[in-house]
Amino acid sequence: MARFFFNRRGADPETADASRRLSAMVRAHLALSEDDGVTVSEIACSHPECGDAETVVLIMRLGRATEAVKVLKAMRLVTEEDLRQALAAAPA
Repeated sequence: MARFFFNRRGADPETADASRRLSAMVRAHLALSEDDGVTVSEIACSHPECGDAETVVLIMRLGRATEAVKVLKAMRLVTEEDLRQALAAAPA
């Protein structure tokens, strides 16, 4: 059976730091308000391009449907340019 989510019990600090870093980048890039939410998660990925993990960013703006953006890399490997490209490719 495929593993869909990584166990985050006792998550390593590097992953937590990457999540905060990416969340801050999304907030700055999209000029989100305090009322808007961003979550950054890492899930297992079986696609050959992503290795074993992909990063999923959920953007929750007041009055709008939640938007999901994926980067086919582990969270700690996602660069600002990767994130910009993913956000630019997302439907408006």
